[in-house]
Amino acid sequence: MSESLADHFAQQAERQPEAPALIWDGRAISYGELQEMASRAHAELEALGLPADRPVGLQARKSPEAIALILACLKAQRPFLLPSIELAPETLAKLFGQAGAGQVVSPADGPDGAVGPGEVAPDEATEAQWPPAGGVGDIAFMLTTSGSTGLPKIVPLSPGAIHHFTDWAASQFEIGPGTKVLNYAPLNFDLCLLDIWTTLKAGGCVVLVDQAKATHGGYLADLIADNEVDVVQSVPMLYRLLIDATRESGGRFPSVKQVITTGDKIPATSLAQLPDLFPNARVFNVYGCTETNDSMMHEFDLSGGEVPAKVPIGHPLPDVDARVEDEDGAPVEGAGTGELLVWTPFQTRGYLDAARNEGTFVSRADDGQGERTYYRTGDIVRRHEDGLLTLEGRTDFYVKGGGVRVSTQVVEQAIEEHPDVVEVAVIAVPDEMAGSKLHAVVLPQPDSGFNGMTVRKHLVGRLARTEMPGSIQIVTEPLPKTSTGKIDRKKIAPPQDRSRVAG
Repeated sequence: MSESLADHFAQQAERQPEAPALIWDGRAISYGELQEMASRAHAELEALGLPADRPVGLQARKSPEAIALILACLKAQRPFLLPSIELAPETLAKLFGQAGAGQVVSPADGPDGAVGPGEVAPDEATEAQWPPAGGVGDIAFMLTTSGSTGLPKIVPLSPGAIHHFTDWAASQFEIGPGTKVLNYAPLNFDLCLLDIWTTLKAGGCVVLVDQAKATHGGYLADLIADNEVDVVQSVPMLYRLLIDATRESGGRFPSVKQVITTGDKIPATSLAQLPDLFPNARVFNVYGCTETNDSMMHEFDLSGGEVPAKVPIGHPLPDVDARVEDEDGAPVEGAGTGELLVWTPFQTRGYLDAARNEGTFVSRADDGQGERTYYRTGDIVRRHEDGLLTLEGRTDFYVKGGGVRVSTQVVEQAIEEHPDVVEVAVIAVPDEMAGSKLHAVVLPQPDSGFNGMTVRKHLVGRLARTEMPGSIQIVTEPLPKTSTGKIDRKKIAPPQDRSRVAG
């Protein structure tokens, strides 16, 4: 059997027991200390007498104790489900029930805290999908999708997939002993496979962001500066917070050598300021999904001050196969537009509930070498003459109004091109005459004088008449976010009071 993450971590702890593995709440936790914590957690797990043939559910906020508990599960070769701690208790119970969790456990606070029962127990009324049809021998992590279309899907990841990914990430972003990597994402987010698990496997140091302070720009800026962080990976929200926090002070982060934007498209206004914020860093955009992990990458050349109108998602990573298909499922050869399908060596073999695979994991011929299972991303991309891919929208972000099919993401991208726009979301709202109309919510730069008329003038010539928002709302607070930092369109209320709507 190949070595697990826990094995690699144990080797690092033996080589460099005094080296810092984690920075948390102003203190360093060495590899030796974290290994001791993981060993205690392992013994406590074993003492619980959990069913040997069942996974365990983890209910844990980000902390050193939670990381030690995950290492304990990996050491025990026990599959575990790690969902977002922010999900409703009813949803968590259903997910734990679907995963067939024998028990839900949580780490107690503090280095001497014991592993104990979680606050939520598995819902025994939920039909368990365990054991999966393909067997249980190659499952380690079980993450979940966002659940934007209902109950989140459970995504099992094999040790082999994690091994391939962590090796690639360590090499690509030069993560090794002594490298300090910021971990901004919540513990359940797949970005942690780079931030935390690649770093610990490679002997680096993870600088953990306290999720209770994740929207405090000053705290984030101090954390990066004080710890001389080398690698920063995050959704665009972090960069916006850092830009705002350093606007008056002029603070910079010269220690950072690698900057990675991911998880959502970064606004051009934020992208343009990254070279000034991180003067010594290479800047990458990385594209991926929970189901496939990272699959595309683009390195920006921002030296001339020019920002691309559409942020490229880039070219496929080594050993990744990307296909573009039209609406009929036919391959788009050369330049053209269609849905992106990807196969990666890091991907899941399918959802835990195999019934949810249909239409999402699809078989395609692989250049005459047989069949491969590709993941349909739902993203509409444009392949340019040089093979570079840009994101054009999503198949599920198309709406019809007055009989015309419109992409809300196309409208968002057009509005984002205005230099005073910080954030924007466009949603469809019911309309008696047209069926639906577009409503845009825009956060502009403070004191810019930006209003609804500014938006309309900006969009003339950029959008067709049928793509113009029916209403525009200018806001002064950041748009609502999901637990992973993406704009949460489900929490954007449709316009009720016309006095709040410009245009």
